[in-house]
Amino acid sequence: MQGLKSDPLLFFNARKKKLPRIDLQGNSHICNNHYIMAKRQREEAEAAAELSDTSNKKQKVKKDKKEKKEKKEKIAVEDAGQDAAETLSKEERKALKRAKKEQAKAGAEETQSNGQDDEAAAKAEKKARKEAKKAAKLANGGASEEKTEDSAPVKTTSKAKTATKSEAEAYFADKQIGVEDSQNSSLSPIISFDTLPFDEPTKKAYFSDFKEPSPIQAASWPYLLASRDLIGVAETGSGKTFAFGVPCINRLPKSGKHIQVCIVSPTRELALQIQEQMTKLTTPRGLKATCIYGGVNKDEQRQMIKGSSIIVATPGRLNDFLQEGSIDLSHVNYLVLDEADRMLDTGFEQDIRKIILSTAPSADRQTLMFTATWPPSVRELASEFLRDPVRITIGDNASGELRANMRIVQEVEVMDEFDKQNRMLEVLKQYQSGKNKSDRILVFCLYKKEATRVEETIRRRGFKVAGIHGDLSQDKRTQSLAAFKSGEVPLLVATDVAARGLDIPAVKLVLNVTFPLTVEDYVHRIGRTGRAGQAGRAITFFTQNEKGLAGALINVLKKAEQPVPEELMKFGTTVKKKAHDAYGAFYKDPADMKKATKITFD
Repeated sequence: MQGLKSDPLLFFNARKKKLPRIDLQGNSHICNNHYIMAKRQREEAEAAAELSDTSNKKQKVKKDKKEKKEKKEKIAVEDAGQDAAETLSKEERKALKRAKKEQAKAGAEETQSNGQDDEAAAKAEKKARKEAKKAAKLANGGASEEKTEDSAPVKTTSKAKTATKSEAEAYFADKQIGVEDSQNSSLSPIISFDTLPFDEPTKKAYFSDFKEPSPIQAASWPYLLASRDLIGVAETGSGKTFAFGVPCINRLPKSGKHIQVCIVSPTRELALQIQEQMTKLTTPRGLKATCIYGGVNKDEQRQMIKGSSIIVATPGRLNDFLQEGSIDLSHVNYLVLDEADRMLDTGFEQDIRKIILSTAPSADRQTLMFTATWPPSVRELASEFLRDPVRITIGDNASGELRANMRIVQEVEVMDEFDKQNRMLEVLKQYQSGKNKSDRILVFCLYKKEATRVEETIRRRGFKVAGIHGDLSQDKRTQSLAAFKSGEVPLLVATDVAARGLDIPAVKLVLNVTFPLTVEDYVHRIGRTGRAGQAGRAITFFTQNEKGLAGALINVLKKAEQPVPEELMKFGTTVKKKAHDAYGAFYKDPADMKKATKITFD
């Protein structure tokens, strides 16, 4: 009871709670309980008030720091705006003034309200800061752009400038590029690597060794990147591997579970060469390119196929794997037939058809054919399996007829069969002496036994020489070719197995000890020199045994504007008609036959 009387507030609260009168007079333990409760409530209220004051102080400290930081930003923005005020346009100056007014208004409202409406003032201030920064950015835009150009290269997503229509026409005329497109797309050539859809590190890894795209690459890339089927008619050594390799790398996912790209070539050497070039493209992206060909263990190749996104193969071995179920091409959506005319000439047509039918349907597949000539057999295959293809021809040979490289100097020497060996040694001595001792020379023979004999004859005369023909193991052929490419061995004796597609740089001379069975093979043989825009020379021994091919050879020489020996003209200029394998000289190509006309009677 004493506690209630000593604290009027507690006494009042007790009266307010309408305590029984007996409590106020004599029942002091109940009143004491109410006193303790009231005292505890007061202590809790005081503690809450003290905590609230501490929290307010902390908030105030944070607010003061924030205001100081914002004032610094305002000063920086104002300084930037003043520095660039002279270069601002009317709209920019208005934006800057509006930002300053809103800043001043926000500050005045904050002072006037004396701490009230803090949230509204902060919003207005934030908006003012944004507009001030925007104005300063507009003012300094030109200067910052100039600084970026002068500084180190910065990664950009914008594409390089493409060729205009007039520039594209001039480029096509200068490089002798012909484009036949039924859709009339008229896509501009890619004359710079900067235009390709790759980042800078990838471009550097791919194209650091090249100055600009070759004509076949520049003309074909726009159509291939647009997923069009394509036929490329170009001489060997024109850069066809990168022409079809770069677009397919661009479309492949980094982690594929299936084979999606299949490249078919006629010979083992060419297949290995393509794989070597493709590996340069796949390695930076973590992809795997595998080469399969005959003459080696199948089990090893089956293991190599696993995890491959790209397969480079010869037709025979690829069909073997298809028949035994060791390979699945059903997911292949990018198919390349390289040296298509050569594969059809050597009897691979049925194998090619089986391979094409094993891939994805034509509607889901992009199909490419690269060829040095454009014979009826290639046209028929293209019309059957390609969807509305674009045909690109490099050089002035729009019809795709057989022509020799104009940069190759051709010398034909008519002689007796028994004089060839001595003349061969004289030529080698002439072109393998003095400063020309390390020049690469490719010697062609017709048969494997002849190649072995010629190689031994040259070696006995003290020349460093290697051989490549069908009787050698694949490992030996690979070693010989690698030694010749590196320059370790400057002389290479070969049969026609090495005549097509091989990219052997800097071959100075091609020596045909024995003339091939066809003029087409002759053109492809001498095509090993004069590659990549360089000049070359070819010396050919011609005997009485090959007189039936004299007329066709004379035509090739005349078209290439090369001198024709009088001894060669004596054999005559008649061109022997090409015979069919089954029907002989009486065969007539269906494309050349007249269509039947329907006759109606009245």
